[in-house]
Amino acid sequence: GRKSLRQRTLDELKHYCHGFHLLWTDTKVAARMVWRLLHGQVLTRRERRRLLRTCADLFRLVPFLVFVIVPFMEFLLPVFLKLFPDMLPSTFETESKKEEKQKKKLNAKLELAKFLRETIAEMAKRNKADTG
Repeated sequence: GRKSLRQRTLDELKHYCHGFHLLWTDTKVAARMVWRLLHGQVLTRRERRRLLRTCADLFRLVPFLVFVIVPFMEFLLPVFLKLFPDMLPSTFETESKKEEKQKKKLNAKLELAKFLRETIAEMAKRNKADTG
């Protein structure tokens, strides 16, 4: 069944509250990582990627806050998300959007692998022809 307007609004509010909570948690962890960096410790690859993602999320938060603060501008948020899909911080993404991004990345990797395989096969044919 279809949810009522009140229930959909509450679901959206919960989604944004959870997103802000996750962003706050990520920011605290990133601050600890920066503190470790300033004291000469080395970050692992995973920590470095998390730090970069959190910094990017904080920079994306500025235009997103305009939609939250200005009254009735949140109704334009879906339009801007269609135009600029990466405008939303990563903590505010839904599961379906995450899966869609993963599928696109996987398809791109498969296409690249196919291209590289064909290129290597072509180079092998040339080398075989040159030596034969």
